[in-house]
Amino acid sequence: MKRLASIVMWSVIAGAFIGPGTVTTAASAGAGFGLSLLWTLAFSTVACLLLQEASARVTILSGCELGALLRRRSREGWRRQAMLILILGAIVLGCAAYQAGNLLGAVVGAERLTGLSPALLTLAIGAGAALLLWLGTSRVIASVFSMLVAVMGFAFLLTAIRLQPSIGEIIHSALVPSTPQGSGLLVIGLIGTTVVPYNLFLGSGLARGQSLKQVRFGLPVAIILGGVISGAILIVGSAVSEQFSYDGLAAVLDERLGGWAQILFGVGLFAAGFTSAISAPWAAALTTRSLFASSSDSKAWGTTGWRYRVVWASVLASGMVFGIIGVSPIPAIVLAQALNGVLLPVVAIFLLIVVNDRKAVGLDGLGSWLNTTLLMITVWITVLLGVTNVARAAVRVVGTDLPTESTLLLIAAIVATAAFVPVAKAVVKGRRGEC
Repeated sequence: MKRLASIVMWSVIAGAFIGPGTVTTAASAGAGFGLSLLWTLAFSTVACLLLQEASARVTILSGCELGALLRRRSREGWRRQAMLILILGAIVLGCAAYQAGNLLGAVVGAERLTGLSPALLTLAIGAGAALLLWLGTSRVIASVFSMLVAVMGFAFLLTAIRLQPSIGEIIHSALVPSTPQGSGLLVIGLIGTTVVPYNLFLGSGLARGQSLKQVRFGLPVAIILGGVISGAILIVGSAVSEQFSYDGLAAVLDERLGGWAQILFGVGLFAAGFTSAISAPWAAALTTRSLFASSSDSKAWGTTGWRYRVVWASVLASGMVFGIIGVSPIPAIVLAQALNGVLLPVVAIFLLIVVNDRKAVGLDGLGSWLNTTLLMITVWITVLLGVTNVARAAVRVVGTDLPTESTLLLIAAIVATAAFVPVAKAVVKGRRGEC
């Protein structure tokens, strides 16, 4: 039962990273490049697992959530203030900016099932998320998440299976990397929809009260399941021969598989949107609590405390307002993309250094060199991803065209490598106990 409970708890992370953005990005990758980018989802699933395990391990061994650790290990003065502003801006503003998209995805899926008006569905879905966050403990919310992930997985997996893709092509595409011309930025996008900063803070909050043994069983099962569902979405998207759109995909599924496939797609899209519509405000509240809660005001930051509730309610309300008026908060999204582009590598580097600091986690808390090497590669990729996202956000603000794909990725790779050299040195010293 404990193992099953652990899987249920960590299904929150799978439900959090499979949102409407993942559905759109993965299905677009399938529509544009067939199954050739499945390897990207395989890699990003492993990367997500490594980073989430590191976040959970540090939390369990230190007794502190990730936000509190970042605050405590930052030096006093402007550096600490800059860190707090960056985290709050990236997580809270980012969750608020993306919340409209989460609700929109759930609404689009529900609209296909019910035919009700988008405004009414937005209110209903928002009210459902609010009720769950208001009444539910972490265990209750996780149970709801596990059911929604199961429904979402069933919908997308069954649809993918009925399309009868080649098993040999799936295995080859998942294991052998290839980057068709024009796919570079989409590769970055697929990684970015799976490895997201706020999930690291969300996972850290979930890890409190669990043992490493529980985490190391439940977390891999849940995240691998999430990766499989993402792969199924890409396979479903490959059925579209033109530019991806929800209507275009629904039409193709109706033609090839019948009307039931449209219903399954609607169910899957609704589940993806609803889980993200819950996890975004929840992660914002957990992150803010980890940054500011103290022993003197712990009651106000508890799951029923007014400060905790104000944070998640504000994020949820902002998404509902934008969803009802039908306006996408583009400036906030651009700013959130830039801040998250900076925060992800910062947090990933911090995790890499702390989880390999013998003085912080103890000799038994150190992972193997294989685990560390894989984590270092993952962190380098997050730096590459961060540089790329910041560059793209800056270009959107300036209003000019993006550099060529190869040029942008080359610049990002050079910057990521230069930034990573001192990090690698710090990891080696930390494992030796010299830091």
